[in-house]
Amino acid sequence: MTFTKLTALAMTTALTASVAYADGHIDRTGWPESFTVGTASQGGTYFAYGSGWANLVAEELGLSGGGEVTGGPMQNMALVHTGEAQFGMTTMGPAAESLQGTNPIAPGLQMTNACAMFPMYQTPFSVTALASSGISSISDIPAGARIGFGPAGSTSDTYFPRMMEELGVEFERRNGGWSDLGGQLQDGLLDVIAFAAGVPVPAVSQLEVQTDVNIIEFTEEEQAAIMEAFPVSEFMIAADTYTTLEADARSVSMWNFAIANCELPDSFVYSVVDVVMSDNERMMNIHRAARSTLPENWDKNSVMMWHPGAAQWFTENAGAEIPADMIHGGM
Repeated sequence: MTFTKLTALAMTTALTASVAYADGHIDRTGWPESFTVGTASQGGTYFAYGSGWANLVAEELGLSGGGEVTGGPMQNMALVHTGEAQFGMTTMGPAAESLQGTNPIAPGLQMTNACAMFPMYQTPFSVTALASSGISSISDIPAGARIGFGPAGSTSDTYFPRMMEELGVEFERRNGGWSDLGGQLQDGLLDVIAFAAGVPVPAVSQLEVQTDVNIIEFTEEEQAAIMEAFPVSEFMIAADTYTTLEADARSVSMWNFAIANCELPDSFVYSVVDVVMSDNERMMNIHRAARSTLPENWDKNSVMMWHPGAAQWFTENAGAEIPADMIHGGM
């Protein structure tokens, strides 16, 4: 479960905002001097979004912290559960599997020490191919197509192959970071890349600048079949998400939540949530997917126990009515 540290903002000087926190009445007993946020591979939304809010929190709270490259939601659940990472990001499907003890990273281990912290955004499932391939629909994907599904254990890798099988697609499964898979698609080493990531996906945005691509939507029938078989909901990728799109693209999506190790001090997690949820404009400057990082979306978590500090913030600031049996340590 090791991972590579890419970013660490050491804040040795108290900035104005940090001074406000330090001089306030927040109890910092037990706070770590530094923290890490488990994200995913470079080129994906998790890395850009997660590193962004990690840096924002580090700056605002006067701590050292940053994002870490990981294998994505499944590994993040494991890292946060064990305390190797203080924070991470996951989707509802991998979270449910991890709590049930079916996370492939540690089969049989129920990862109950990873708690919900705040809602992030919906992860749409989308398919991209080079325009030159002639693939413009799911039914166009030829038997034996080489499909890149993202890092092993990611939301894409966990669910997209099953979705493709549900739709009758025969394929060769490939894994890797999103930037790497985008390069392989451009070089003709892959036929299709199947993304489950917040939009716009950086790797897709980069691809469409360099070459002509097709961003493939599901038909109504395909969408209905996937929604029947998997824990996803209807979603439309807005036309202005990518320059390639001329109209909204039909998709399905799964909610993402930030997670915290359940043993972190309540005041620490409360303060982290306050930084992220109190100024959506700053979050939107980090990544456009943050348009859904709003307090009212607290109710999209029906899977994980809430961290007490996070539950307190949403109760006080978003009118959340979180049952005690959904709060870690609650009765």
